[in-house]
Amino acid sequence: MAGLWGGRFTKETDDEVFAFNESLSFDNRLLNNDIEGSIAHVVMLEKQRIISLEEKDAIVKGLTGIKRDVEAGALDFDGGYEDVHSFVEAKLIERIGDAGKKMHTGRSRNDQVALDMKLYIREQIVILDDLVKDLQETLLKHIEEGLDTYMPGFTHMQKAQPVTVAHHLGAYMEMFIRDRGRLSDIYKRMNFSPLGSGALAGTTYSLDREYVASMLGFEGATRNSMDSVSDRDYLIELLSALSTVMMHLSRFSEEIIIWNSNEYRFVELDDAYSTGSSIMPQKKNPDIAELVRGKTGRVYGALLSILTTMKGIPLAYNKDMQEDKEMTFDAIDTVKDCVKLFTGMLKTIKFNTEVMAASAMKGFTNATDAADYLVKKGVPFRDAHGIIGRLVLYCIDKDKAIEECSIEELQAISDVFDTDVYDAISLKTCVDKRLTKGGPAPERMKECVTFYREYLLNSERLNQMIYKKS
Repeated sequence: MAGLWGGRFTKETDDEVFAFNESLSFDNRLLNNDIEGSIAHVVMLEKQRIISLEEKDAIVKGLTGIKRDVEAGALDFDGGYEDVHSFVEAKLIERIGDAGKKMHTGRSRNDQVALDMKLYIREQIVILDDLVKDLQETLLKHIEEGLDTYMPGFTHMQKAQPVTVAHHLGAYMEMFIRDRGRLSDIYKRMNFSPLGSGALAGTTYSLDREYVASMLGFEGATRNSMDSVSDRDYLIELLSALSTVMMHLSRFSEEIIIWNSNEYRFVELDDAYSTGSSIMPQKKNPDIAELVRGKTGRVYGALLSILTTMKGIPLAYNKDMQEDKEMTFDAIDTVKDCVKLFTGMLKTIKFNTEVMAASAMKGFTNATDAADYLVKKGVPFRDAHGIIGRLVLYCIDKDKAIEECSIEELQAISDVFDTDVYDAISLKTCVDKRLTKGGPAPERMKECVTFYREYLLNSERLNQMIYKKS
C-alpha cells in the first residue's frame, strides 16, 4: 500500500514486502489506545484552533463509531493496511470524508505508536498488579493457617533446620511484594506522554502537549522529542520485571512439583489443577506447575530479544523497533495466564502438615539446636558440632530421630546430655525460640501477618493514586 506516502511513490509496495512489513496482524490490539490518543489529539487541535469545531466533532464521532463497530464485530481488520494506525485513519476517511484527513495534523506515526504502546502498557501493568495481589491474598490465607505447622527448611536441597509452612510461604510473599513494587516504579517512570514529538523533532504547529498529556492521564509531556520516539526502556524494564515474576513463580512451582512427589507427599494438588496419564492410571501430574516453570524461559526470551534489538539502534526511530510488540504482547499474555492459574492451583492445594512435621524430625533439622544445647552446658561449639555429628551417624545407623533416642543412648555419645534435652530439641522449641526478626517463630510470623494485611490494604490505596483507578 502506498496510501500514507503515495505522493513520493509511483509503484505499489511488493506483496511480499508488504507482508513482511505489516504489523496490523498483531498491533490491532492497540485499536482502543490508538483511538483514545487520536481523540485527545484532535480535541487539542480544535482547542488550538488548528482544526474547526465541526471537524473535531466529525472526527470524534467517526472514531467512536469505528471502535463500536470493531467491538460489535461489524468491522473486521482486513489485510489491506500496514498497521492499526493506517487502518483507523483509512476507515475514518471512508466514513467522514476530508475531515478525516486532518486527524493526523501535527503528529507522526512515530510519536503515535509510542503513545499507543504507553497507553497499552499502563493498562496491562494495572491488570498484572491486580493479578499478583490476588496471588498474595491467597498466599496470606495459607500463611495464617500455617503459623503452627512444622516442616524442614532446606539448603543445598538437604534438610537443614525446622521452619513453619507460614515462614516458608512468607519468603514468596516477600518476593511478590518486590514484584509489585517494580511494576509500580515502571508505571511512574514511564507515565509521560510522547505525543507531539512528531517524527523526531517536534512540529511547527502550536500544539499543547501538556494539555493532551493531562487528558490522557499522564504526569506530563516528555522533555526530548528524539528520546520520546526512540525510548523503549519502559518495555525493557517491564519485561525484566515480568521475567522476575516468572522466576519467582518458577521457583515456587519447582518446590510444589517436588513436594507433590510420592517421595515427599508434602502437598496434594486438586484434581482440577492436575492431569493424568494416557497409559499409567495411578498418575496425577502437576502440569500447571510444570508449565509455569517451562513458560518462564519464554518470557526470558522476550527480554533478551528486545535488549538485542535495541542495542545497536541509532537515534531516532528505526523500523527495527516494530519488533518490540509481538514479544511484549506474548510475554504479558503468558505472565497473566501463569499468575492466574498458579493462584487457582494455590487456592486449592492441600498441605499435608503431619507428613511435613515427620520429615523435619527424621531429617535431623534439630541437630543445630542439639549442638546449641551442649554449648549452653559449657561445651565449646566446635566440640559440640563433632558430638552431634557422631550422634547423627548413630541415628542414621539405627534409623531413628535424635529425639527418639533414649537418654542412655544420648549419654553414651556425651555425658553432658540430660533429660531436659528432649524439650530443647523438640520442633516446637526449635521454631519458637528463633525469635530474631525474620525468623520462623510464630510470634514473629504473627507480626508479619499483620504487616502483610496492612500492606495489601495500603498498596490498594496507593495504587488507586498511582494508577488513577476509581
